[in-house]
Amino acid sequence: MNIRRWSAGFLAAALLVPGLAGCKSDADSAAGESTAAVPADPKEALVASTKELQKGNFTFTMKSAQFSGDGKVHMPTKSAEMKMATAQEAADDLAMNMHLVFIDTDSWLKMELDGPMADAVPGFKEMKGKYQHLDRTRTKDAAELEFDFAEVDPADSDKMIKAVTDVRKTGDGTYEGTLDATKVTDADLLDDEIVKGLGAKAGAVPFTAKLDEQGRLTEFVVRAPASESAPEQTLTVSYADYGNATAVEAPPAAQVVEASEQTYQMFSK
Repeated sequence: MNIRRWSAGFLAAALLVPGLAGCKSDADSAAGESTAAVPADPKEALVASTKELQKGNFTFTMKSAQFSGDGKVHMPTKSAEMKMATAQEAADDLAMNMHLVFIDTDSWLKMELDGPMADAVPGFKEMKGKYQHLDRTRTKDAAELEFDFAEVDPADSDKMIKAVTDVRKTGDGTYEGTLDATKVTDADLLDDEIVKGLGAKAGAVPFTAKLDEQGRLTEFVVRAPASESAPEQTLTVSYADYGNATAVEAPPAAQVVEASEQTYQMFSK
């Protein structure tokens, strides 16, 4: 699930859709059961902090200058969901709200568009308020519409932590340091586009992290320095409700339609 591209990438794709050219398991991991001591070494503590995420039972929020979002993962029922919205300052002529629901092999997309150009997007006026049931055989190459239950962390915090080059503990459960973004591979929150734009600054990107009393990651903040192609960016992901997330429910049948051809075109490579 490519979280960062849902804003800029999605809107750019919408404007290129033909017809618009020229237009403007169980709950054994319940919270409180883990009693493992937090490693004294700061890097080891951060690495260990993501292990609970792999159990796939938590809620999360994300925020950047381009978007905000929240969702949850519930592996006991093999379900997940994410809600995303473009930030007001990034919306410009076309803003969006998206809700993606994944239950085993089924998935649904609800997309709301707003702004002067919203009505110009083919087919989406008719889909207002509807959940589009997706044919997963047609979304395999559309990262924005996929969720990998084998890698359940939507921000790939573990991949960013592995690239940490300097870290120090600043208080109870709080850490700060730098990471080498050039060594971060396939991380949605800190993707290749951002890393490339950082240039020489990519080798030492500041971050902060927070852990709960059981050593589980609750917040990871990356502060990407300003570059020639982009202003300074703060990328934040927060985690909560370890072991206590609830199953994701399928959309009401009365609100479900099959996905339109325009939807597949919009997200196709």
